[in-house]
Amino acid sequence: MSRRKRIRKRLPGPDPVYNSYLVSLLNLRVLKSGKKQLAERIVYRALDYVKQKTSVEGLVTLEKAVQNVSPIVELKPKRIGGATYQVPIEVKRLRATNLALKWILKFSRDRSGKNMSFKLARELMDASKGIGNSIRRREEVHKMAEANKAFSFFKTKK
Repeated sequence: MSRRKRIRKRLPGPDPVYNSYLVSLLNLRVLKSGKKQLAERIVYRALDYVKQKTSVEGLVTLEKAVQNVSPIVELKPKRIGGATYQVPIEVKRLRATNLALKWILKFSRDRSGKNMSFKLARELMDASKGIGNSIRRREEVHKMAEANKAFSFFKTKK
């Protein structure tokens, strides 16, 4: 019997400008070395740039991008009988959102461009349209899960 207390995940409060939890999660992902104001400035500039270029609200574009990039299944390694199998497992909603934000930021950092807010805005616009590296990453994960579907019966085994 487990003696650990179950700790609920704490979500950050909504951000002050857009009053959105998603934007505050993105701010925390952009955050490096505790520079929160810089992270907020990058995110807000990116969302303003998206609004200028597409004439669609930046928050709507962000939500659409996260929805498009969020994976449905992911692979978890399970060790059974000396062998390690990649078992496809359905992703919970919060984990899917976190993975989507992580991939969007990773591929926006890898882009070439002027500054981080510009690169983040470009990646958000591409992801909301259904193109870009973060979408390709999601498709890659889904293909690998489809290929390893034969091991899905290991989900229930410990």
